[in-house]
Amino acid sequence: MIDPQAIADVLIEAERTRTSVPPITRRNPFLDVETAYKAQALVVEHHLRNGQRVIGAKLAFTSAIKRHAMGIHEPAYGRLTSGMVVPFGEPVRCDALIAPRAEPEIAFVIGRRLAGGTTVTEVLRATEAVLPAIEIVDTRYASSFRLADAIADNTGAARIALGTRARRPAELADLSVLGCVFRSRKGLETAAGGAAMGHPAAAVAWLANAMDARGDALDEGAIVLSGGLTAAVPLRPGGVVMAEFDGLGSIAVRCE
Repeated sequence: MIDPQAIADVLIEAERTRTSVPPITRRNPFLDVETAYKAQALVVEHHLRNGQRVIGAKLAFTSAIKRHAMGIHEPAYGRLTSGMVVPFGEPVRCDALIAPRAEPEIAFVIGRRLAGGTTVTEVLRATEAVLPAIEIVDTRYASSFRLADAIADNTGAARIALGTRARRPAELADLSVLGCVFRSRKGLETAAGGAAMGHPAAAVAWLANAMDARGDALDEGAIVLSGGLTAAVPLRPGGVVMAEFDGLGSIAVRCE
């Protein structure tokens, strides 16, 4: 079995040098999900040793259509750290990343601990606030990858931008039909919250249960990105992307 630390070392160096690497499964086709999550934990631990802290988690592959297109059979999750947060109104430095891509998401701020047996109803009751968000993903891989590759790579977590209009779920329409308009150089895309596993709170419930199975939980105050609502678009210097959400206002990200 491949050593999780060896995997983490490759990905940490790729991020440090901003140089993409072949997927881990290219040489290790039998890399399993549990080993990949162990490697992910070591990647995150590296950032914590450098002064960051864990602030939450993110979901990936919450769209069944995207999973089918990529040959991936289940969602995955990664960790968010303090160094990923883009201060409101400030640009993203593209030269600090490899191949950044942006996508709109609905972010949850968890008001009380969520662990195993979590349901959609419990997620909504435990949610302190819902925010508009844009995630900037930055896979460290040079070519198409498999689920275990993505997990080890912390599901491409790189940067997050959060809007300032926080609302409680009860103040909004059903989150599964909450509309989003995403604008970029590629044009305009529309989506609804249901693009994330049928309901973004269902995605958060899946996350809490998956983390519990590995002896972990979503703690009070955690920020959760519930999954991309549209296809991710490349982010280039000088480019701007904007997401507008019904009832949540808008969030924009500029790259320089």
